[in-house]
This record gives sequence, C-alpha cells and structure tokens, in this order.
Amino acid sequence: MSKMPTVAALVGNPNAGKSALFNALTGARQKIANYPGVTVERKAGRLILPSGEPVELVDLPGSYGLEATSPDEEVTRKVIMGEQAGQVRPDVIVLVLDSSNLEQHLVFAQEVLELGRPTVVALNMVDLAERDGLTLDPAALEAALGVPVIPTVAVRRRGLTELAAAIGDARDKPERALDAARPHVTLPERRMLAHQMATAAILSETSRHRIHARMDKLLLHPWAGPPILFALLFIVFQAVFSWATPFADAIDGGVSALGDLAKATLPTSLLRDLLTDGVIAGVGSVLVFLPQIIILFFFILTMEATGYMARAAFLMDRMMAGVGLSGRSFIPLLSSFACAIPGIMATRSITDPKDRLTTILIAPMMTCSARLPVYAVIIAAFIPNTKVGPGIGLQGLVLFCLYVAGIIGAMVVALVLRRSVTKGAASGFIMELPKYQLPTVKDLALGLWQRAWIFLRRAGTMIFTVTIALWILLNFPRAEPGQDQVNASVAGTLANGLSVVLEPIGFNRDMSLAIIPAMAAREVAVSSLATTYAVSASDDEDQAAMALGDQLKSRWTLPMALAFLAWFVFAPQCLSTIAVARRETNGWKWPAFMLAYLFALAYAAAGVTYWTAIAAGLG
Repeated sequence: MSKMPTVAALVGNPNAGKSALFNALTGARQKIANYPGVTVERKAGRLILPSGEPVELVDLPGSYGLEATSPDEEVTRKVIMGEQAGQVRPDVIVLVLDSSNLEQHLVFAQEVLELGRPTVVALNMVDLAERDGLTLDPAALEAALGVPVIPTVAVRRRGLTELAAAIGDARDKPERALDAARPHVTLPERRMLAHQMATAAILSETSRHRIHARMDKLLLHPWAGPPILFALLFIVFQAVFSWATPFADAIDGGVSALGDLAKATLPTSLLRDLLTDGVIAGVGSVLVFLPQIIILFFFILTMEATGYMARAAFLMDRMMAGVGLSGRSFIPLLSSFACAIPGIMATRSITDPKDRLTTILIAPMMTCSARLPVYAVIIAAFIPNTKVGPGIGLQGLVLFCLYVAGIIGAMVVALVLRRSVTKGAASGFIMELPKYQLPTVKDLALGLWQRAWIFLRRAGTMIFTVTIALWILLNFPRAEPGQDQVNASVAGTLANGLSVVLEPIGFNRDMSLAIIPAMAAREVAVSSLATTYAVSASDDEDQAAMALGDQLKSRWTLPMALAFLAWFVFAPQCLSTIAVARRETNGWKWPAFMLAYLFALAYAAAGVTYWTAIAAGLG
C-alpha cells in the first residue's frame, strides 16, 4: 500500500508574499480550481524536498484570524482544521510572515502556533525589510516562537532549499499536546506579545525605520491622530480656494471672451442664443471649476501614494465602530468622496449583509467631487474672501464645514439605521498599513490627468446634453412681448409648480429649476443656473454681461444661498447612483428608501438653515 503524500499549507496574513513563495516552490507544477461548494480559489502544487520526495503544497487565502469574517478566511480555517470538503488536513503548516510588518503578522501567527501542529515559519521579504533599514534576528524569533524560522526572499529564490528541508523535518515531528487548562488569550494580549517578540527580533534599525515608527506613533495616536487628520483636511480645503483662484479666473475670462466673440461674429438668432446662452454659458460655468477639482485630487492622490490614507482609515474606524459599522465600510465611503457609484460597488468587499446595506444607504452623503462646483460657485458669490485667522480663509472654512456636515450626517444616519432597519452587531476589521513612501511624479500626474479627463468628459457629454435640453425647455414656447421668457417656457412652468413646495425652505423659481436637471449630475445645477440667467437676461445687456456669481448676488439673499448649500449636502442628486444602488440591492425597495430619507433630510436641513439665518438677521 502506497504512502499518502505529505500535505503542507501556506498560511499567513494578506500581502505576506504567500503566492510568490508558492510559485517559487512549485514552479509549473500547479493546479488551480475552486473548493467544492464555494467560489474561493484552490491553488495546489508539488514541492520536491531535498530528499527527492514530493509534497503537496496548498496556498491558502490570506487571513487575519481563525475566527472567520469572510468566505476566504472561512476556507483557511476549515482547511487548517481538516473540515474543508475535498481537502485533507495539512501535515505541516508553513507560516509566512512579512519581515517588514512583523508585529502585525505575529498576531495571527500566535493563533496558528497554539494549535500545536508541525509548523515552519518562512520569514519572507527580508530584503525589503533591510532596504527599509530593519535587520532581524531569525534565531531570536525562533526561540520566541518555538518552531524553525527560515529567512526567505521568494522573488529571488533565496532560502527556498532551507525552507523545503525544514518542511521535510517538520513532517516527522509529532503534534504538541494542547493544554486544556490554558486560559483564553485576548486580542490585546496577543498584540502586546507580538510587539514584544518583534522588538526582541530586531538586530538593528536605521534612523529611517525609526522615523517611520515614530510617525506611526504620532499619526495613529488615539488623541493626536484625529486632530492631525482634520487639520490636514482643513488645509486641503483652504488650498482648493486659494490656489485655484488665478486659474479659475483665467478659464472664466476665456469663457467670457469666447461668448463675446460668438455674439459679435454671429447674427442674432436662436442658433446664436443656443451657442452663447446654452453651450458657452452653461458648460463654461462648470469648466471654471476644473482647477479646484485637480487641486482636491492632488491632495487625495498624494495621501494615498504616501500611505497616509490607509492610516486615516484606521483612525476613522474608531468613529465608525461607534455608529455600528466596521472599518470595512471606510474604503467604500472614501471612494464615494470621488463618486458614490464606485463607492457603492466597493461595498461588495463587506461580508456582513447589514453592514453592506447600511454603507450603501449612506454612501451618497459623502461629498463627491460633483458637488464641488455647486459649493464653489455659491461660496465665492456669498462668502467674503476674508481671513479669519493666520492663513485661514473664510471661504475655505465654509467648504470644510460642508464636507464635515456630510460626514457627521452620514454617521448619525448610520447609527439610526443600525439601531432600526439594519439592526445588528458591528463586525471586526483589521487593516494592513502600507509603508511610507514618496509619491512618484509620473503616477501622480497620470492620476490627475485621469480625474481631469473624467470631469471634462462629463462636461462634454452629460452636462452638455442636459444643458442643451434645458435651453430648449427654457426657450419654448416663446414669450409674448413684455413677458418673461423663463416664466413662459416649459421649464419655467415646471419650476413655478415645484417652487410652491420648496418656497417654505427659501427656494425661488430658479433654485427650484436648478435641482431638476441636477438629478442627472450635480454639476448641472451650476450650468442650469447659468443658462437660466443667460436666457432671462438676453434682452438686458447689463444683466447679460454679469458673471454667474454676480447674477446670484443680485437675485438671491444669503439665507437662500445657505439653504441651497444645505440642500446639496444631503439631496441624492444623481440618478446613476440610484440605479447602481438598485443593482447592488437586487430591487427598488432600498433605493426608494434611500431617495425618500435623503430628500427628507435635504428639505429639513435647507429649511432649518434658511429660517435660522433669517432669525439671525442675515437676510
């Protein structure tokens, strides 16, 4: 009777280099399939020991603990415990640790070692640790863990022969008896022990590595970290206004000159009005905010590239746990600051269905980049460009407050939802923190170009189309002599009807009209206002020559402007977002609920803002 081949399993945290080690050990001798009954990939290959004997090597999905929180982690637990259908229990566990992130990886390592199974540790990516100024002592780590520790560099095939020999030796060792009387070890205790073992294994570290460690102690400090994060965000929004002003003024001047040229060149006609009042005034009013979009994403991409964004997620996890969500929700919500559509799609990584549903429902409350043109034009028109402190502009402060209002509103809604319609306990979350590094100019430039192109494409397609449609609705039927063209038009009729409902919260006809096409894209609210005032002032040269901000100041009061801003903090002004929410929730029930509660919040917030401003004597 032939002896069953030895089975060894590669186990470790995500990003430990398991797959690279698996490929290096097995070469082309691999089979890839799915585990029976699940969609998790099964990778198995043949490892040849120095003795010439074959070993079946299995690459298990990355895991942060044996208490599974995802299908991947569940498969890893079942394989290790011998409970997975179609997979025998491994004879040897190969525990793969990232040398440059040793403390984090030693937390899960303790759980695996406590099983008492024959285990070998592959101390992987030691070259990257040395590059970052960290030299480790494998012997000290081996003494602390009680199992062989082999330094490896999978991509350079360093240490592979020694690792294969250690696997062969471990195969013949008996399992250690488990102490049933041993008390349960808590996660904080595991983390403390991991810190002690990682510290003891350090032979030397350069000033660079120490600086990185000190930075984490400061930036991730529970008291110092959040103020630093909010101070950084505050600086970002100050820069959005102060840095963008000369570029925005240049684009605005170009748009105005193009409009004047068209009026001077073309004969008076509806076609000229379409070009000047519709295309140039409407689309041009949105293009003016391209510099602010670029500056905002410059900071976002820089924070991502340096590794700080992941640390911001770690800090926000504490806040999210307080409202019943886990840190898994942070990445989708962070994506929603660019656009809620990819943010909602990113919730697929959330394993808890109620966590996922709650995240989908609050994602539209994150202040996406499409809101920025709306905020910018209103703030520039009504908020003085004055200083309220050293280097602190009032306009940037107001913009910062709008973003914070969206975040606070989302957290409050999440708390209410988790205690009512999506009631349930928050799931745990562990995040791998990337190394600090300087962003490359090429990658940063490419990212900014992609964001700018997306914005320009929207301006040239969706915003252009909606603006043309709005211009047509504003110009037909034609008004009688002495009659206001906007009131006589189809769009004006619709707006006058809607303003009856919105008048109690301070909205006039033009504001009511602007939020209708903004359902296609939030930026269209700006082009809608520009087109409306261009059509309305077509017979008044003085009015027609006024910039959009001046038009707003002459027709709105400050309480009306503040109410309009409050509306856009909460209103679900994007049909594409609703369509994606329907697809991700498999029906219209939750998107309809989302629409209802967001519009109710927007109405209440605008009303409270308007009447509070009136009571304060602001208008």
